[in-house]
Amino acid sequence: MTLKYRFLQAQNLCIPKSKKSGKGSRRPVWLSRELIKKLKWKKEVYSAWKKGLTTWECYKNAVRVYRDETRKAKTSLELNLTSDVKVNKKGFFKYIGGKKKTRENVGPLLNETGDMVTEDAEKAELLNAFFASVFTAKASPQESQTLEVTEKVWMKEDFPLVEEDQVREQLSKLDIHKSMGPDRMHRRVLRELAEVIAEPFSIIFERSWRKASVTPVFKKGKKEDLGNYSQSASPPSLER
Repeated sequence: MTLKYRFLQAQNLCIPKSKKSGKGSRRPVWLSRELIKKLKWKKEVYSAWKKGLTTWECYKNAVRVYRDETRKAKTSLELNLTSDVKVNKKGFFKYIGGKKKTRENVGPLLNETGDMVTEDAEKAELLNAFFASVFTAKASPQESQTLEVTEKVWMKEDFPLVEEDQVREQLSKLDIHKSMGPDRMHRRVLRELAEVIAEPFSIIFERSWRKASVTPVFKKGKKEDLGNYSQSASPPSLER
């Protein structure tokens, strides 16, 4: 935790930040300055038509021009995003995510007695117990026994060995276009500091390699039924 705190502190102090205005953050990516000018022109023509200073045909023409330009801008943006998806995955998924109207959290869930659970802590306990039971049920008796023996060996002896060179190599290959993980460590910073942080992080990996943030993902059916959720593990940026 101390290393993470120092890392985040240095990251916040050394990396400049820009503050976006409220209007700019709500503006669609495809809405360029030229389109804004055409939108303003369309509104001016509409205002002139209401005052009787121009014809309805002129206003219809302004609407048609703006609509066609808007469609071209959207199509051009989407084509560029799909063609550059291999080098700019972050921009692609950010655009796709912006198309979603709502982001719902996990709603009320039914427990084993049929009662509805609404508190976040209780829902987390329910999902945790369910995911653990599913994992145990899917494993065969031989696999379960092997897992238990392996876990005992690691607890009694040593943790799995993670070499410093391995960590350094993986850090140098991090994709800087991907978003940060739950640890809030930026991939660009991790890659630039690979030589410095490889040793301490290799030690940490040996002791916390099984830790990850598990997110419940709704599949289909009734949302209050635990059986309709699957788990998605999101390890820290370093482990990805």
